[in-house]
Amino acid sequence: MKPQQKLLNSVDRCVDEALEGIVSSSGCLSLLRGHRVVVRADLEALKGRVALLSGGGSGHEPAHAGYIGSGMLSAAVAGGVFASPPPASVLAAILSLRDAGVSGVLLIVKNYTGDRLNFGLAAEQARNRGVAVEMVIVADDCAFDQPSKAGRRGLCGTVFVHKLAGALAEEGCPLDEIVSKVTEAVKGIGTLGVSLSPCSVPGCLPSFDLPAGEMELGLGIHGEPGIKRSKVTSADEVVKTMVDHMTNPASQSHLSLKSGDSVVLCVNNLGALSCLEISISVVTRSAIRYLEGRGVRVARVMSGAFMTSLEMAGVSLSMMRADQEILRLFDARTTASAWPNLSTVCISGKSYILDPPAKDMQETSHTEGPLSDVMRKALEAVCSSLLQRQEELNSLDRASGDGDCGNTHAQAAKGEDINCILVDTLCNIYEQYSQVCLSDRYGGADPGDRTMLDALCPAVEELGRLTTAPPGGHMAILQAAVEKAELGAESTRDLTARAGRASYIATVHVTLPDPGAVAIAAILRAVFEALGGQK
Repeated sequence: MKPQQKLLNSVDRCVDEALEGIVSSSGCLSLLRGHRVVVRADLEALKGRVALLSGGGSGHEPAHAGYIGSGMLSAAVAGGVFASPPPASVLAAILSLRDAGVSGVLLIVKNYTGDRLNFGLAAEQARNRGVAVEMVIVADDCAFDQPSKAGRRGLCGTVFVHKLAGALAEEGCPLDEIVSKVTEAVKGIGTLGVSLSPCSVPGCLPSFDLPAGEMELGLGIHGEPGIKRSKVTSADEVVKTMVDHMTNPASQSHLSLKSGDSVVLCVNNLGALSCLEISISVVTRSAIRYLEGRGVRVARVMSGAFMTSLEMAGVSLSMMRADQEILRLFDARTTASAWPNLSTVCISGKSYILDPPAKDMQETSHTEGPLSDVMRKALEAVCSSLLQRQEELNSLDRASGDGDCGNTHAQAAKGEDINCILVDTLCNIYEQYSQVCLSDRYGGADPGDRTMLDALCPAVEELGRLTTAPPGGHMAILQAAVEKAELGAESTRDLTARAGRASYIATVHVTLPDPGAVAIAAILRAVFEALGGQK
């Protein structure tokens, strides 16, 4: 294995430069000189109120500096990558908050030995200086049925605690009341992660090896081992496995959840999953549907990157049981940059599908025109041809584009309502494509630019002769159009791309025919053969 490539200036200074970047781009944060401590720039606004301090090792961004702001954290302490911050920096943060006139300081600490020890030592030193300090430990990991002496790990559920405690502090609640309410809320928080890849500390090899096609359930945010490995399955199956494990009453670390309960759901990207998988979001959809199927009311959903593990490709699910008071605190305003701007509308029970405008009624019997049997036969032949050539078109597109030309055409070929396709496209195809060939208003492409037009335009020109064809001459014209389309597609091998994605690739790398042009020729060939033409 080789170290993963990372876009850094220096391995030794990457944490410091990251903090400098966060602060310099914020406008409302400051760095404590000599320490990896980020604080609110308006500390005077905290006078007489409880301040919140959290932190831990770096590599989990946006945690924890991203949660500094009115209504959340007052400051955050960063250690090295995956390393607990030293007690001296934690103490410096506490004392800076004391000097701002706060009434007390609450430390929110993830349950790791180093974090507990270093934050605890700093808390004792601060108390010896007269500072009112309390500490809440977050241990929300649901992975292990029988946790070790160290207890359950602190994971992304910590972000829920930041939010609840921050809202209470913003309301002016005293320190002991915040501790009491947050400690109770933590009992209703659970998290479980699954990883599809390892992560690596800058300058080091990946922390473990995960074979292709496998995933690991229950992995920690520092790459600590999980509970089992298995083959990667669908998002629906993975979510089911995760939720079932999290809520299994036989496990000592389970989250008690029954039908009728309300939860806040956090779908957290551990670093390298795409937005399609997480935020837009296949996994989020799966989680909502499965929970609702179990009778659980999903009150709020946050999806995105909230507590990452460097470049790990994986996801964690966090759930927090939520009554009206929890939701009130969760919905309270915050200026923290990493907190999502969520709707306060309950997710479950909300209809989110709109019906399209009603379509005009069509005649049920069609002997000619776009809904006739002959046109249906032609379209079915086109669909069959595109499905057969899916991988061929993808292969051509990988040489000059994003490699999905075949998938795109296959998706269209699998359309459920063939009648709609016919009505919406076939009846006007000649007119529309004729205009494409005569103007550049659709993308700025012209014949000779190595695009689909190089096959389409000569075919359309030939098809224009249909209007004056003698009886029985239509098939000859269609055959000529097919041949011209195929010649046009083949000619794109020798053309320089001046439009489309291929135009951004060096000419020496583009030696295969244009996939769009090949698809056009294939479509016309399928129509010709469906109408009785020779193969």
